[in-house]
Amino acid sequence: MKRKKQDSHSPNPVTPEICYPAFLNLKDKKAVVVGGGKIAERKIIALLKTGADIKVISPELTKKIEKEKLQGRIEHICRRYRKGDLKNAFLVIAATNSPAANELISKDAPCLVNVVDTPHLCNFIVPSTVTRGPLCIAISTSGISPALSMSIRKELEKLYGPGFSNYLKLLKKIRSQAMAHILNGKQRRNFLQAIASEKIAKMLREKGLKKTKKVADNLFRKAKSP
Repeated sequence: MKRKKQDSHSPNPVTPEICYPAFLNLKDKKAVVVGGGKIAERKIIALLKTGADIKVISPELTKKIEKEKLQGRIEHICRRYRKGDLKNAFLVIAATNSPAANELISKDAPCLVNVVDTPHLCNFIVPSTVTRGPLCIAISTSGISPALSMSIRKELEKLYGPGFSNYLKLLKKIRSQAMAHILNGKQRRNFLQAIASEKIAKMLREKGLKKTKKVADNLFRKAKSP
């Protein structure tokens, strides 16, 4: 079957057939956000958590973005978008209030590009997410129904409460100790699976962190015993 020829100057449109889930490491990568309104603000706040090197292009900024600028956490170019602004960018987000400007940014982007609320101009979709510290659950309907993604996110937020964040921090310590003190490979593997089982997840939801931590500590003591 022949593939349709696409405009070489525009990103492949995101469709359900080609979406590929991925978590990006953006630390020290150049991320350009074009726009300085409320939508751009949300994107910038999320990007700041990743350690990306952020450049914002906009004649105006919200108070929150301005605050990040004053703290030196973002670079700001106080004007509208110009061709060449995306040079060496790893990721681009177009969040202006001009459809024409957003389309131009999409065509100019030589990299990952997301145009807010315009899937056919994107080559990646930003999913709805549930974040609990190191735990991040991403939900996407491949652009078909953002509303359903939001409903599923709300459901998952109830299933995976704040306790999972604290338990993951505990698991990080326990795993390090297990690598040092449980020398038998099979025993270590069984232990690590036991403290991350469905039973433990259910206990965390129903009994809380204190009870779950006690069970994990007991499992560790038994596993490291000769």
